Amino acid sequence: AGAETLKRAVQLDVASRFQESLVCYQEGIDLLLQAMKATTDEAKKRRYQQKISEYLTRAEEIKELIKKQDSKYHKQIRIEENATGFGYEKLFHEYLTENVSEVWVEDPYIRQVHQASRYLLYNFLRFCEMLVKGPCKVKTIHLITSYDEGSGKSQQMSALEEIKQSLRNYGVTLNINFSSSIHDREIRFDNGWMIKIGRGLDYFKKPKGLFSIGYCDFDLRPCRETTVDVIFTKHTKKM
Repeated sequence: AGAETLKRAVQLDVASRFQESLVCYQEGIDLLLQAMKATTDEAKKRRYQQKISEYLTRAEEIKELIKKQDSKYHKQIRIEENATGFGYEKLFHEYLTENVSEVWVEDPYIRQVHQASRYLLYNFLRFCEMLVKGPCKVKTIHLITSYDEGSGKSQQMSALEEIKQSLRNYGVTLNINFSSSIHDREIRFDNGWMIKIGRGLDYFKKPKGLFSIGYCDFDLRPCRETTVDVIFTKHTKKM
């Protein structure tokens, strides 16, 4: 009975039905505690204790999620000039839970490979690589950006198409839309988290050289000063 209840808890958790999931976790944990007290097998006791600890940890995480939902959670992160340690994995990992399957990226400057010393398309590619690595199971990425101007447009289209085809090899669909009036920069996950970065994905400084520390590892790349606002909303943005 405990196993079935906890199995249901996990299913509800994945579906982001956190209130119902928490109830099932609590009931399942109680049943496991009863089973652990009733057995004299020490090996079984240890297995029960391990599972109880894992489910208790997740139940506490869900309690915090519910609190954030109810309180319209808002967190602000200030990235100082030349700060390091703010690679995409570090910045987003807390919000990329296993139940994330759809992502919206709104950034007007996902354009030229080189523009005013920026690597904008490469930044978007790095962001997509992070999503592919998990632990989330992203199936669809929606990108809304603006067309590049002049000769850069063909390069932009070619690069985005290459990223799109590459993502397809990993079972991920990239939908691309263009807007001439876009100005906001925000990223939304379908588990309710929204991240607004003042500089969008382009908050890193240009590396000093192709073989300098920080060129490949964004955690070691100095940043430009910017503000990150993390907001929880029950509704994701549709494009």
